[in-house]
Amino acid sequence: MQKFWKTAFVGLAAVSALLGGTARAAGEAWPTKPITFVVPFTPGGITDNTSRVLAKIVGDKLGQPVVVDNRPGAGGSIGVEAASRQPPDGYTLIYGTQGTQAANLALYKNIRYDPVKDFVPVHAMSETPLILVINPNRPFKTVPELIAYAKANPGKLNFGSAGPGTGTHLTAELFQVATGTKMTHVPYKGSSPALTDLMAGNLDLMFDYPVVVMPFVQAGKLKPLAMTGRARLSVMPEVPTVGELGFPRAESSAWSAVFVPAKTPPEVVKKLGDAIALAIVDPEMLQVTEKFGSVPLKDLRDAKLGEFVKTEMVRWREVVQQSGARID
Repeated sequence: MQKFWKTAFVGLAAVSALLGGTARAAGEAWPTKPITFVVPFTPGGITDNTSRVLAKIVGDKLGQPVVVDNRPGAGGSIGVEAASRQPPDGYTLIYGTQGTQAANLALYKNIRYDPVKDFVPVHAMSETPLILVINPNRPFKTVPELIAYAKANPGKLNFGSAGPGTGTHLTAELFQVATGTKMTHVPYKGSSPALTDLMAGNLDLMFDYPVVVMPFVQAGKLKPLAMTGRARLSVMPEVPTVGELGFPRAESSAWSAVFVPAKTPPEVVKKLGDAIALAIVDPEMLQVTEKFGSVPLKDLRDAKLGEFVKTEMVRWREVVQQSGARID
């Protein structure tokens, strides 16, 4: 009997070694076909533009095309859920944000994925602060005046966003929590219609990306009051940070990162992470990120990125709960 178990153990060890070798061989061979990069937002925006440049560079480094697949809906949750259910073979990449991987769990009632259990974090891409802009004809001209007006008229001010769960929405919710104000959210399908209504006087304010609002600011159609990053932007040096104005809790940047379905082989994850690490500092990618006022997140990958996601889940859950911004 003892001889039987010894023989069985040796056999199992051999099988285990064989399977391990097969897995390593598969990881070393990957990729052997085109890779799909699921971007859970509409084509044409900042997210789409940056993801396409990243896809091209990563594809060149891996020797296989990386094809962007836009799957918008529910603040990005629809596309992310669909991607998380794909085979864990490294051929489906997921564009994640603070909305899809953190806030949406608190915002939406029927999120059917777990940001921790259903994904393997690969590498962060970039973070982008947002600019608080107002219609120039409003009676308030500074952040303190805006806050005073909002407190005197709770719920009266309307802020637009590019959609529920987007950075333009979450940043405004955080601002309300940090300043003790209450405003009314008006979601749109993208920034363009929201900004059009803001300039037309149908909205009072909005948080959006520097590259989006800058032309309207320069034309005098929008007035910038503050930016949400930790330091002023070189492209808009006259705009103070929310921290400078006394509201450090309102500091926030929209971030993005690449994830893959859970159980994707570690060898594949490492190879992909290494390619992304090179891609985000590639001159072509840096030109795009700088144009959008973004900063590459060079050292945020693997387990460190996973811990960051957990922290963001807690942070944005608290913001959603305190603001009452739940979407049914």
